[in-house]
Amino acid sequence: MKYPQAFIDYLIYFHSQRDFFECHEVLEEHWKSEEGGKEKVWVGFIQIAVALYHYRRQNFEGAKRMITSALRILEEEKNRVSDLGVNSEQLLVDLPLIKNNIANKLPYRDYNIPIEDERLLHACTNQCKKENLQWCIPSDFNDRYLINKHSLRNREDVINERVRQKELKNRKNS
Repeated sequence: MKYPQAFIDYLIYFHSQRDFFECHEVLEEHWKSEEGGKEKVWVGFIQIAVALYHYRRQNFEGAKRMITSALRILEEEKNRVSDLGVNSEQLLVDLPLIKNNIANKLPYRDYNIPIEDERLLHACTNQCKKENLQWCIPSDFNDRYLINKHSLRNREDVINERVRQKELKNRKNS
């Protein structure tokens, strides 16, 4: 099976950089695309990344909301999760455990999505080698930008696009 490049990129950000913010960005863009087809399964994976982003920052309420929603979606999309080379059975055992850790405000621990298809794992690890990245590294809690990316990133392009859209709307309404 051929996996979308966006999903491979998501898995690489997830496992080799622990950049959950970028996981969200790359998969959301795919989800909105024609290829992604607005499939709910993508939202479930996006929400896992967002939950872990919040959890690592000790935003337990946000993490709990996201992991609960991810769990609900991925239970519904269990067959599609398996089609994506992920061990859905193991994932659906792991997510409630993570949810419990969040609810009990236990310290964050890195999680690895249980990839079942060796071809997918091979594609991810090969891409890591090409990009000089290490697979399944631990989170770098000293990387302030990684931990707080939502507030530290350059948002100029997003702001400019909002201004452009507002101008187009105003012209249309005039």
